[in-house]
Amino acid sequence: MEKVSDYFGSMVFDDRVMKATLPAKVYASLRKTIDEGQQLDIGVANEVATAMKDWAVSKGATHYTHWFQPLTGITAEKHDSFISPSPDGGVIMEFSGKELIKGEPDASSFPSGGLRATFEARGYTAWDPTSYAFIKGKTLCIPTAFCSYGGEALDKKTPLLRSMEALNIQAMRIIKLFGNDTVKCVKTSVGPEQEYFLVDKEMYDKRRDLVYTGRTLFGARPPKGQEMDDHYFGVIKPRVAAYMEDLNKELWKLGILAKTEHNEVAPAQHELAPIYSTTNIATDHNQLTMEIMQKVAARHGLVCLLHEKPFAGVNGSGKHNNWSISTDTGVNLLSPGETPYENAQFLLFLCAVIKAVDDYQDLLRISVATAGNDHRLGANEAPPAVVSMFLGDELSAVLDAIENDAPYNATEKTQMKLGVSVLPKFTRDTTDRNRTSPFAFTGNKFEFRMLGSSNSIACANIMLNAAVAESLKQYADVLEGAENFRDELQKLIKNTIKEHKRIIFNGNGYDEHWIKEATEKRGLLNYKTTADCVGHLLDEKNVKMLTSHKIFSETELKSRYEITLENYCKTVIIEARTMCDMARTEIAPAVESYVADIAKAVNLKQSVGGSTIPVSYEKSLIIKLSGLVESMSMKTEELEKALIEVSELGDIAEQSMAVKDELLVKMGRLRAVCDEAEKITAKKYWPFPRYGELLFGVR
Repeated sequence: MEKVSDYFGSMVFDDRVMKATLPAKVYASLRKTIDEGQQLDIGVANEVATAMKDWAVSKGATHYTHWFQPLTGITAEKHDSFISPSPDGGVIMEFSGKELIKGEPDASSFPSGGLRATFEARGYTAWDPTSYAFIKGKTLCIPTAFCSYGGEALDKKTPLLRSMEALNIQAMRIIKLFGNDTVKCVKTSVGPEQEYFLVDKEMYDKRRDLVYTGRTLFGARPPKGQEMDDHYFGVIKPRVAAYMEDLNKELWKLGILAKTEHNEVAPAQHELAPIYSTTNIATDHNQLTMEIMQKVAARHGLVCLLHEKPFAGVNGSGKHNNWSISTDTGVNLLSPGETPYENAQFLLFLCAVIKAVDDYQDLLRISVATAGNDHRLGANEAPPAVVSMFLGDELSAVLDAIENDAPYNATEKTQMKLGVSVLPKFTRDTTDRNRTSPFAFTGNKFEFRMLGSSNSIACANIMLNAAVAESLKQYADVLEGAENFRDELQKLIKNTIKEHKRIIFNGNGYDEHWIKEATEKRGLLNYKTTADCVGHLLDEKNVKMLTSHKIFSETELKSRYEITLENYCKTVIIEARTMCDMARTEIAPAVESYVADIAKAVNLKQSVGGSTIPVSYEKSLIIKLSGLVESMSMKTEELEKALIEVSELGDIAEQSMAVKDELLVKMGRLRAVCDEAEKITAKKYWPFPRYGELLFGVR
């Protein structure tokens, strides 16, 4: 039997392969580039390119591509073969350092928010040597950054790398103040948990809403949903287990550390979680994971749905971004240790995160803003749109003691005794978990739970890295000039707690009283939709912070603003058009057909038995269904009219507000009528699979 260790990373040009195929000096130089950010020498690039090509060809690769992450939210690739003509009429396999480090895709055909006009086509991709190349199919994929001819970032990778560098610069200033001269760099790491749904491919193909939009735009509640809580962590069905086994193998070949898999809360919903990786590598791996999930599903006659809310009435899917900061020497800077009260370095980094989340709540909310995620946030499965932090009892008590200059009495650790002698005793954690918190401390990391399942994790981590870098910069500016470092440090920690404790909430985030307290008493932000929050990307404080750390230029920020709102509007407009199409050409004709057959049955009954045969049920059903069809037609016309009006709006901010206030409201009204019709229309007449079939159809 083939062992996992035999094929793990077999399709990755990783450190093991580089060490085996590169000359010692070249390998050492490349490692300095990867580990310390040193400039890459073209001679080294040529050597790496040759070794990379030889390795890829030996694995059956015939092409290479610069694999990048444009602002579409998915990845992009253009394949070129390794072949070059030889004088004798044959071909030779070539790949140079120049081809490795630079590519030239068309930059005008990707979203740019006005950075590129159609006639301004030139763009560049640049090799990211910190993320390993890999083989997908017969193509060598080289992770790259993507920029315009003018140097503006047109992707999500470039600002992410900039944010990591900004945080490293500021964190190193703090590390040195604590007298640590052995650390060379500080990096953030992420472990993104990925939720998804699996549905049968044949059923999926019959639903135009799923095909066009990734979510069901119609669907009455089935007799059973997730009420019994019997799917979460339940026995994995054979067909799903086979899919997961196949998926793991494909991910492991690519060096993706897929670790945990289980059923999630909703029927047909599942989760995959990897081991932590450096943030840019984790981002690459998560993009690959989503792509491979969908490809593997097709092999099993399934479709993997990554939409944040594919079904109304059951839990949607998120992506929990477990984020931490570590030194190159292996020290986790968010690990409190046994005595967090005495761990000044930990407390300062903790305060930096608290300050960052409070100061830049808006940026964190914007980083997860999509039309799909708007349906999920605030429901009883995901955090509310109000950003807050959970620290737990122990850390909250530590901060309270510091704020009030009071002694801290450490809570004695409790040993769990379950009352059965054969069961092992174990020490209880000093704090509980809070699944309702958008930003929860979970031992030595923070779990940012607001991301939607289809989001790139780059966006959230760019803003998180940037905000924490700003906090650390402000701290370093004060501490570097302090006459008494310890006194100033203590003062800084205490002031941060006082000024930013409003962001800390350890209670139930779903409680309506909390939302009222958060907004009315604490002054926290509550941006419920993408249209409400994205404009704040261009607020003066946000522009100043992001440009000062060189994470974005002002023009790049304006482009992101335009693109995010354009995507929001386009997404909802496509959904509205799909609803009109389905209502007119599928749902209404199906209901009319059922009504016609009921009418025929009434006529038949009366022709046979005359007026003595009761037909009141049939007549009342005809009246009710006919009324619903009439209402359906009227609401479809209203939605079509609103579509025309919204589409004609030229200002993107105005259009996004109209989408939120007009289109989505009218879409909800049309859906309500159609779903009501579904409940009383005979199953054989309904034109596409219903919720019960979709959610329980995979066995």
